[in-house]
Amino acid sequence: MRILIVRNNSNSKAVDASLLLATYLATQGADYTLVDSSDLSCRGDHEGLNEALANGVEMAVVLGGDGTILRTARQIGTSGVPILGINFGRLGFLANTSDEGVVAVVAAALAGDVVAEQRTNLRIDVVCEGERDRWGDDVGTLDDPDEGEEPGGEPSASGFPCGSDARTFFALNELAVTRGAHGRIIDFGLSISGARIAGMRGDGLVVATATGSTAYALSAGGPLVSPGFAGLVAVPLAPHTLHSRAIVTASNDVVEMDLSHNADTREATLFVDGELLEFERPVRRVYVRRGDVPTVLLRYQREGFYEHAARVFF
Repeated sequence: MRILIVRNNSNSKAVDASLLLATYLATQGADYTLVDSSDLSCRGDHEGLNEALANGVEMAVVLGGDGTILRTARQIGTSGVPILGINFGRLGFLANTSDEGVVAVVAAALAGDVVAEQRTNLRIDVVCEGERDRWGDDVGTLDDPDEGEEPGGEPSASGFPCGSDARTFFALNELAVTRGAHGRIIDFGLSISGARIAGMRGDGLVVATATGSTAYALSAGGPLVSPGFAGLVAVPLAPHTLHSRAIVTASNDVVEMDLSHNADTREATLFVDGELLEFERPVRRVYVRRGDVPTVLLRYQREGFYEHAARVFF
């Protein structure tokens, strides 16, 4: 068995737990790869981790908080490797408690005494100025994004296929499009599955999964959504209007954000699960949909979602 260990190396308790876990796995004859979370980026270019995934990882053990789990999920992408999070952070919505010790939790997972949760993630396609839009420029449709795609597209860091003009990213929690360094509000159009909802002016937009509904989307006034829900949540950020609400979509809907009429001085900034995405040209359109392959989180003696939400938020 091959195990991937990702630790929050800025957390001394997580570092100590990783050394204890490595010793335990060695006694069990299990191979492991140890990675520091600070080395992980949205580009997915960590050599040791990529090599471990290529050789076949059966489980990823994450020692840290929710942020460390989000980074790990992005690296794993669409591989389907289950993630066992053990909390050494604050809220720990995605992680298991560390009260019983890391060895006890991992031993239970190796014995199959855990519950696998299928979590919806996001596929995010970004089109910049001067680039072909495969969905909005009379090439293909939202329902068939690969129609008209040029052959030979390389896979992105997230594992999703993308054509020569595609910038495709993965998120477990959310995409946040916000105002940039100039601090000026942005203008954008919001559509869902080809149906225009509204033209808006404000701080931006958050598109979240059910998993991400307890994060930025919640702070922006969005609803709490049960983790098993497969749709998306679109929440405008500080819109300059009296008529704006969060929208909960169906599982097969595509959320489109049109920034083509946004002035250059009103730059938009994109964050995927809290990590900044940088582009050499202004962003023109963003398409967000449910990823094809869910992220698997392993739960050990879990507290129910509603009990956890009641304790943390109410």
